[in-house]
Amino acid sequence: MSISPEVGSSPEPMSSLDRRTLLRRAAVVGLVAIPGTSLLSACATSSDGGASSGGGGTTSEKNPLGVKEDAALDVVIFPGGYTDKYATDVHEPLYKKAFPKATLKHEAVTEVSTVVQPRLASGTDVPDMINNSGSKLLDFGALVADKQLADLSKLWDAPSVDDPKKKVRETVVPGTIEQGSFNGTPYVLYYVSTTFGLWYSGKLFKDKGWTAPTEWDAFLKHLDDIKKAGITPYGYAGANASYYQYTVILTHAAKIGGPEVLKNIDNLEDGAWKQDAVKQAATAWAEVGAKYLDKAFEGLKHTDVQLQQNQYKVAYYPSGDWLENEQKKDAPADFTYQLAPIPVKGKLSAAAVRATAGEGYMVPVKAKNQAGGMEYLRQMLSLEGAKGFAGLIKSPTVVVGGTDGVTFPPGVTSSTSALKAAGKDVVNFFFDGDYKDIEQECRTATNALMFGRETADQFCERMQKKADVVKKDSSITKFKR
Repeated sequence: MSISPEVGSSPEPMSSLDRRTLLRRAAVVGLVAIPGTSLLSACATSSDGGASSGGGGTTSEKNPLGVKEDAALDVVIFPGGYTDKYATDVHEPLYKKAFPKATLKHEAVTEVSTVVQPRLASGTDVPDMINNSGSKLLDFGALVADKQLADLSKLWDAPSVDDPKKKVRETVVPGTIEQGSFNGTPYVLYYVSTTFGLWYSGKLFKDKGWTAPTEWDAFLKHLDDIKKAGITPYGYAGANASYYQYTVILTHAAKIGGPEVLKNIDNLEDGAWKQDAVKQAATAWAEVGAKYLDKAFEGLKHTDVQLQQNQYKVAYYPSGDWLENEQKKDAPADFTYQLAPIPVKGKLSAAAVRATAGEGYMVPVKAKNQAGGMEYLRQMLSLEGAKGFAGLIKSPTVVVGGTDGVTFPPGVTSSTSALKAAGKDVVNFFFDGDYKDIEQECRTATNALMFGRETADQFCERMQKKADVVKKDSSITKFKR
């Protein structure tokens, strides 16, 4: 259960969030800044957030945040698709190298909200840095509204590890700081560059003579051919991964109706979930669910369905490009993960994809070593931290130059190529982080749609009803983009 705005002191109403859509991403390989965009304009410098620095150390060129050298650091990492080895093998050693006298406590936590929420509520046993991710992540919007997160402006304005003449904010891809900002204030570092789509085995498709279509009618015929071959054409895990599927539905809707479709949903506009593009997309995927999805998948977890794909029993699986790393122990060596964009075009091209900076990292405002928590993020954003992550996990970060010299496996190579091919047709949505109640409802509604219990009209009606409830609830902070 996520922390709600009612926990602790009631927050004062915040002005609407002026957060732009994540800027058009440069090709991930090289992470080149986009002409006409400004790194320095990504986020305005703001106040301290009402907390002390949490430092106690002496500031210097190597210690710009004033970390007390022997202060303990408590780090919580979600060991999901990226595992937690990047923390234990790359980032934590970097921190220890900078502060050898510090004691570092590493905690791998799968159910972040279950374990960490009581610690935040205690006000005393508070971690210093939290990787907030997974199916049971904490509610970012509620944490911001409840003033539980530290303002990361000090981090972004600090000198970078690699070049003291450059601020940390000048070393990341444009849009990174915005992605984790609420009402102009940065509270979350989104670290991993993530592209979403439909994943399949290049080996299987080559052996069968199949090619991933770019048109919807051709896609349905293709699924028929897969079904005739005795393979489940499409699958996702209803037990905990329905957010993979609503990403597919909403990306489909945006490709039909344009990015405004998702912007209207994020902004709680009247009737946003009843837009024709959303209804068309829901109708299309309900048909896929009815004809090509194994109903038993609703009770399975993501790793169960992913394993079936690795056994060539499932053709397409929706996910982000963490999938290849997550399955590297189970997938055959020649499986050859490949990403296909959602096969539809309208106002956006068939190549359009959803891409974003993913994996949120935050420093609690009541952390005992708040400066240490921010310094940990500063070390993550160094070239050594970024290249170490990319080399170990085989996924790119938001650090410019952080992939130089790193060789990616087929799946990530495919997703970076897809992102480059999409050009300006890159979409994203924010409601899932801003309004946890809507996000949870969308998971349930998606299962009901895909597993045949509700129609597309009912899906849209259900989601609009939940969005209206949230919009009318004055206790819930509203955000705009």
